Amino acid sequence: MTATLEHATLVEQDKHQLHGLHHPERHSNPFVVEHAEGVWLYGDDDRKVLDAMAGLWNVNVGYGSEELARVAYEQMKKLAYTSGFAGMTNVPSAQLADKLAGMAHPTLNSIYFTSGGSESNETAFKTVLYYWRQMGKPEKRTIISRQQAYHGITMAATSATGLDKYWKMFGLPLSGFVHIDAPNAYRFTGSVHDGESLADAAARALEEKILSEGPETVAAFIAEPIQGAGGLVVPPAGYFARVREICDRYDVLLIIDEVITGFGRTGTMFAVEHENLRPDILCFAKGVTSGYIPLGGIMVSDAIRAVIDNAPEEMAWNHGFTYSGHAAACAVGLRNVEMIEEQGLVENSRIMGDRLRTGLESLREFRQVDNVRGRGLLNGLELVKDRESREPDADLAGQVCTMAMAAGLRVRPLGNTIAFSPPLTINADEVDQIVDILGGVLDRI
Repeated sequence: MTATLEHATLVEQDKHQLHGLHHPERHSNPFVVEHAEGVWLYGDDDRKVLDAMAGLWNVNVGYGSEELARVAYEQMKKLAYTSGFAGMTNVPSAQLADKLAGMAHPTLNSIYFTSGGSESNETAFKTVLYYWRQMGKPEKRTIISRQQAYHGITMAATSATGLDKYWKMFGLPLSGFVHIDAPNAYRFTGSVHDGESLADAAARALEEKILSEGPETVAAFIAEPIQGAGGLVVPPAGYFARVREICDRYDVLLIIDEVITGFGRTGTMFAVEHENLRPDILCFAKGVTSGYIPLGGIMVSDAIRAVIDNAPEEMAWNHGFTYSGHAAACAVGLRNVEMIEEQGLVENSRIMGDRLRTGLESLREFRQVDNVRGRGLLNGLELVKDRESREPDADLAGQVCTMAMAAGLRVRPLGNTIAFSPPLTINADEVDQIVDILGGVLDRI
């Protein structure tokens, strides 16, 4: 059978599969990935594409790691899976929990494992509600999130997500979820008072929402350190310090969603390190295994752990998933985190991220390129009709991404923002290829 016939057969077989964000117009001619190595995807039609999105922001150690495949194989031979409910554990989950304890912040020493980011955020919301009930404040149930936020695709996680395109076809959000303005320095939609910084103004939006809802009803505020799918929103310096102060003042728990930003993505192991931020709960997934096997989790503060441990048995934290603490997944996660450390990938993320942003800034020679921003290897640029009006040009962004894919570069359009999140193993030559291919596309347009 020829490659063309094999491709046609695979596409026909694939018609039985529903894909994420499914619509047939988006999937009429899928790129069938046959294998991958480093930052490169290889199609069954012999196409070679530089994956500047690392899958879905998550293949941190790059594709084709024989080391992680070997770890999974060896663990599966011994024990692929067993229940992780109270009364049982396994070696890799215990070792990975110990490895992660205190890594993001000294007060985050308890880990609960999930299978992905949506499950992690869902677990965080339930834990918050549990905490306040145990504290004698069951009326604290409201979750505050932000416009342009993305927290996952389950019912509660979608409700916390601040992108209405994920709501309208499902009749969401659920009651109990409210949203405030994003701290978007380029497109801030809130008010800035005289003498007030944008960081102060964006944080004030949180305080005003807490007061309007009633502090006695607000359970938590959830935020990504950098808003990912909502358009690479990088908050101004000092924003999260103000957020922490406000949460403490009104007795509101702070959930930090590091599903995208964790494990070296922003040039530190966790993005909270940029401002020494202390979360009450930190959610993670994606980079913990670099996508080699599904895994996520939450880190909870010592204060929350104490409440869980001191509850009477009839009020136990009765939450759990079948695959929590999955032995093979945790074994891969442990080795993956060690590889990030051993290979200096956090530092490489910082260095290559600086190089990528410098290259993207050079594309401002094209008058529709503006607002290059990011940290580490999590970056974006906007395409606008003109820089003076800053009017977004989402159609152009979509066209650029389609042409880039045809030219051998996978990037992602988020409205009028083009997102870049390549594997942390990327080298200088590959970073320069991203800029060169994108520049060639813009030049042709």
